[in-house]
Amino acid sequence: MKTDYLELYTDYLISNSGFATATGLSAMMDNRVSHDQITRFLSSEEFDSKQLWKMTKKTVREIESEDGCLIFDDTVQEKAWTDESEMMCYHFDHTKSKSVKGLNILNALYYSNDVAIPVAFEIVRKPIWYCEIDTKQEKRKSNVTKNELMRSMIQTCLANQLRFSYVLMDSWFAATENFEFIVKHKKEFIAALKDNRLFAPSLEDKYQGLYKQRRKHG
Repeated sequence: MKTDYLELYTDYLISNSGFATATGLSAMMDNRVSHDQITRFLSSEEFDSKQLWKMTKKTVREIESEDGCLIFDDTVQEKAWTDESEMMCYHFDHTKSKSVKGLNILNALYYSNDVAIPVAFEIVRKPIWYCEIDTKQEKRKSNVTKNELMRSMIQTCLANQLRFSYVLMDSWFAATENFEFIVKHKKEFIAALKDNRLFAPSLEDKYQGLYKQRRKHG
């Protein structure tokens, strides 16, 4: 991997607040690096979660601790004018309360000793076409859910011997199957609950069937 190009392109994305392009990077560098060089670098290999772990592993080992946190969240990078594909397609964006076309990325951020560093990510792909009966609209769907992706990412972090005690997630991932998976691996979890979810404040309440609804704030 050409680390110099990678660091250069990463710094460019961090510092750029507008439309990021290989041509824009080349212009910022006074053409000392051509846009063709950047384009060839980006298309030279697949930059996946394994590559990310290779890059961050050394730093993680320096700051990790037993009480570390693994934080999951997903984001949609909107690309309204890009051609649609199984990777570049419509996803529900919670910040806009509607579906937008773009990349849906599930991220795992590791936090320990006041340092946060990404350790894994997955791009949500939707290769399956289907037709809604009511609307007759053709749509795409994934062959795995985001909950399944998250559990798989936790499993990978465990296989990488990442030291952590807690898994944090938003309400999208607040499902019993996820909770049971985390507890089975002797980890704790903190998750937001949707307003329509019921919960038992204690094991005694659970065994007695005493479930409560989450309080609404505001």
